[in-house]
Amino acid sequence: MGEEFKLLPLCHPNAREMTMIWVCSGAANVGKIAHEVGVRLTKEGYGRLCCVTAIAAGSKLHEGIAKNAKRNLVINGCANRCASKVLENVGARVDYKIDISQFLRKMPTLDFYEGDIEKITEFIINDAHLERNSVE
Repeated sequence: MGEEFKLLPLCHPNAREMTMIWVCSGAANVGKIAHEVGVRLTKEGYGRLCCVTAIAAGSKLHEGIAKNAKRNLVINGCANRCASKVLENVGARVDYKIDISQFLRKMPTLDFYEGDIEKITEFIINDAHLERNSVE
């Protein structure tokens, strides 16, 4: 015990100042990779992972976060684009989106290579022109 956990900035009061990251977390390699990339981007300070499932479940608080975010970045696992559709269905703008299956073959496994996480994270940072958040 005695570990200190790093707390994330709160989504709701800080959304206007941050890039919010919405990810697939589907039951295939690409869904797991999408989630891990979102975690890595959050831990490195490029944005704040937020719960796309809460929007799908009707959370008005989370819908407001998406509608008020400085920027919405969506990481879809596959061509179904579930995460993007959740935001689009409530009228939230999607400023940047990516489909992991354009880079990797979707497979029915929860296993993935750490190197794929690193490559896709770097690609998104460059392609989306991400900058680190100033909110801590």
